[in-house]
Amino acid sequence: MTYTLATGGTYNFTITYLTAQPPSKDAFNADSNPFMKRETITVSPDAPWVFQTTLDDPQWAFLQVASTTHGGQGAPNAHCEVSIDGQVAVAQDAPYSPQCYLTKWTS
Repeated sequence: MTYTLATGGTYNFTITYLTAQPPSKDAFNADSNPFMKRETITVSPDAPWVFQTTLDDPQWAFLQVASTTHGGQGAPNAHCEVSIDGQVAVAQDAPYSPQCYLTKWTS
């Protein structure tokens, strides 16, 4: 599984993404730290952020993006996607903060 964040210019983002599959939603809710990572990154048109992981159930995939753009800067027009075995499972374009997650997070 591959998470990708791309943008049309050079911008900073705070991203939160699932790196390991929890045994259950209850286990995740009790302590998400072993399963999630949060970091601030810089993304540019020639250097998208890409992260690969393996989940037994790809429906746990989760990538949340938050732009750290300040006033006076244009919108980063970010694009996130989650690919499974080379096929895009979910993608979203948003001016600032796209969200890409699959079904384990919608119920």
